[in-house]
Amino acid sequence: MQDPTQDPTNRKLLALDAAVLAISGDLSLADTLSRIVKTAAHLADSQYAALGVPNDTGEFLAEFITTGISEADAVRISHRPRGHGILGLVLRDGLALRLRDLRSHPQSVGFPPNHPPMSSFLGVPIVRKNRRLGDLYLTNKLTADEFSAEDQLLIELLAAHAGVAIENARLYEAVQTLSVVEERQRIGMDLHDGVIQSIYAVGLTLEYVKAQLGDGDVTGAADRLDTALDALNGTIRDIRAYILDLRPPRLENDDFSGALTRLLAEFKANTLMQADLRIEAGTLELINRGVSQVLFHVAQEALSNAAKHSRASRVEVRLVKDATEISLVIRDNGRGFVIEDTELRFGHGLRNMRDRAAALAGHLSIEGRLGKGTEVKLSFPRTD
Repeated sequence: MQDPTQDPTNRKLLALDAAVLAISGDLSLADTLSRIVKTAAHLADSQYAALGVPNDTGEFLAEFITTGISEADAVRISHRPRGHGILGLVLRDGLALRLRDLRSHPQSVGFPPNHPPMSSFLGVPIVRKNRRLGDLYLTNKLTADEFSAEDQLLIELLAAHAGVAIENARLYEAVQTLSVVEERQRIGMDLHDGVIQSIYAVGLTLEYVKAQLGDGDVTGAADRLDTALDALNGTIRDIRAYILDLRPPRLENDDFSGALTRLLAEFKANTLMQADLRIEAGTLELINRGVSQVLFHVAQEALSNAAKHSRASRVEVRLVKDATEISLVIRDNGRGFVIEDTELRFGHGLRNMRDRAAALAGHLSIEGRLGKGTEVKLSFPRTD
């Protein structure tokens, strides 16, 4: 019995299926566009391929992503395509176009200097919900004199999936932008309600000290000055906590243990708290890079909250395991909190940590008692 995967048509369909999975895995718009172009060239056996993204009016090309042309050759071409000639037909008509030799078409406008020679052509629009997202252009079929109807069908199927991938990537970028705006607003409110108000209070105290010195009350002025210095030192601690919170996560070039060690060293330097790390033997081998990213962000969020609110002198981070679960525990010896105030105290960070726990099919618990400190614990199932 013949293996169905050896049939040329089936091989193409399997390649299309793999390509769809590949382009759907990217969230970066630039990476998505680049992967679509390379996938199209591979599926249709094309020497050159490009993806043109139209401008807001849809009349010209705003972006042109290519494959098959070296970077050095691309630099020598006098200008990038703008959407004239054959490319413009696909761009403005929104219909697929297949030509044996694009140079013989009456709409052909030729090539700019230093452009590689091209003959066979296949152009397919990328449409999603009646919106033109781009056009795929393929030239120079490598295994035949022209692109076939099967090639066109395959690229049209790819274009349909590419439209979904492009839309998802754009939505992801929009969400990321919105998250940045929300974070800026949160930081602005935190600074206004905390640091700025504290500095303002110190300023009022110093004005009062000035008045006391004018009246000759040196003793009272000295007491007030001590109060102002204490308040100023507290404000400095708050500013350091915000700096720690704004530091970008750094796990790219470190192993998880090294990244946590670096994070705690920065935490200690900024807060002047004692910070200890304990990782139970054999635990690191049970977590992959994706899980370690999640745990690192949770540790960073919990430490940031400890720096802002705990007034602790010591923080301990532990990574432990039992027969069924792995747990990340961050515990401080600070002032704790009333349980009803948990949402107010942790705010945006609590939602982030809960979301990250859910991503691991785990659960997050936060326990605190007034004067007894706070413990943040993320536990998730082992998947040995």
